[in-house]
Amino acid sequence: MTATALLPLATLGSSLMTAVLIFLLPEQAVRTRTLLNLAAAVVKIVLVAWMALGLTAGQHYGLSFPVVDGLSFVLQVDKLGLAFAGLSSLLWLFTTIYAIGYLEGSPNRRRFFGFFSLCVASTMGVSLAGNLFTLLIFYELLTVSTYPLVAHRGTPQALAAASVYLRYTLSAGLALLLGMVALQVLGGDWRFGERTLLSGLDPAKRPLLIGLFWLLILGFGVKAALVPLHGWLPRAMVAPAPVSALLHAVAVVKAGAFGIVRLVYDVYGIGFAQSLGVLDGLVVIASVTIVYGSVRALTQQELKPRLAFSTVSQVSYIVLGIGLFGPLGTIAALAHLIHQGLMKVTLFFCAGNYAEELGIHRIDELDGVGRRMPLSSLAFTLGALGMIGLPPVVGFISKWLLGLGAVQAGKPWVIAVLVTSTLLNMAYFLPILHRLWFRPGPARGLGDWPGERKPGGLETSAWLLLPALATALLSLMAGMLAGLPFSPLQWATLVVRQEYLLP
Repeated sequence: MTATALLPLATLGSSLMTAVLIFLLPEQAVRTRTLLNLAAAVVKIVLVAWMALGLTAGQHYGLSFPVVDGLSFVLQVDKLGLAFAGLSSLLWLFTTIYAIGYLEGSPNRRRFFGFFSLCVASTMGVSLAGNLFTLLIFYELLTVSTYPLVAHRGTPQALAAASVYLRYTLSAGLALLLGMVALQVLGGDWRFGERTLLSGLDPAKRPLLIGLFWLLILGFGVKAALVPLHGWLPRAMVAPAPVSALLHAVAVVKAGAFGIVRLVYDVYGIGFAQSLGVLDGLVVIASVTIVYGSVRALTQQELKPRLAFSTVSQVSYIVLGIGLFGPLGTIAALAHLIHQGLMKVTLFFCAGNYAEELGIHRIDELDGVGRRMPLSSLAFTLGALGMIGLPPVVGFISKWLLGLGAVQAGKPWVIAVLVTSTLLNMAYFLPILHRLWFRPGPARGLGDWPGERKPGGLETSAWLLLPALATALLSLMAGMLAGLPFSPLQWATLVVRQEYLLP
């Protein structure tokens, strides 16, 4: 096997083998499991960086083999997939560090970290899949591996939420399977990037292709939490904070959004999708989801559900950018795939810190927390300001480019959607920041925290604090250094220039 085939396989295998080894370790092997988790996360980052450098130098990575006649398993590395793989591997490291501290002393850690690694392996497989069949395999593996994480606490509420999650995602998987089989029958054993295959079919098949497009959107839209397919996401907030961070920032919702990107650009082709008239539908669905998610976030009294509805809204920026049919909208969509992950994982880390250290779950319990936990609150503030879209945090770049993309696409009404969303973002994030920094609370002798742990040297465990600070800093740097090579913005621009909008 050549190095070009070995690297994507090793990248996938680094978390897959870790999952197997963790399941084999005894529950008490805490130190070995910790070292294994951290080593595998670092190795994956190195492998992804290696492939990124090679890809920019003109190297090709991939492998394929036939499963049955006319159907192949394909791994291939392109710039779009590598962007998702890079986000996945980077946030896996920080989420692993966080989870080690969050679950310290709790039962069933072997099961948790085993499925945690399997979940990351699934996400990596989705990133590196070279055709719809391969993507579907890892997409469904992602469903199977995240179910035990949502149900991890084993409470009736957790089991019910996991059951809802499973019903939604398995139904979506069935829609994807039907769509994939139909396209396979129409086009044969084809791969991502063969964008003229569907457009070259008999024009009489266009109504069928439109129907299949929406069937596949239905399949991807459940994980992407498009309205009205989002019902599982707020319920899944009963999961531990590291799982919430993983679901919202890199794994499930991002896999859905990434699938929509693949469908539009690498299955149908952006030009052909526009000629079928399906992109306008995506813009409408995304706009409704953006406003609806923000309004629902505004009505939530608990912190994690508010962040969950914020995700419903913010992930749809990616779909909105795709539907705008233009280079600026596309760059905004692809960059936001990474930007949203950095900001949202920060917010969930901080929400977990408040819950673990002070027993805080409700927003009205946050009065004066900034005085007691200044570093976590600073990280939360950066994430929230980024979500609102204030410079220099990276969320500003996403919204700015989406606005320009709307003008470029001749859809100025989309700017009204963005402005409305931004005002709603301010309405549900700024009161939280006001409570954190300006309201008197237990830190000034007014009342008690709901469940404060015994204070240590830091405001909370270093395992919990450092990942939140690191991702907050990355959110800031990705905005301030957006012009540098290998920034999310520049990588998205490279994808658009070299792979999508040139003949």
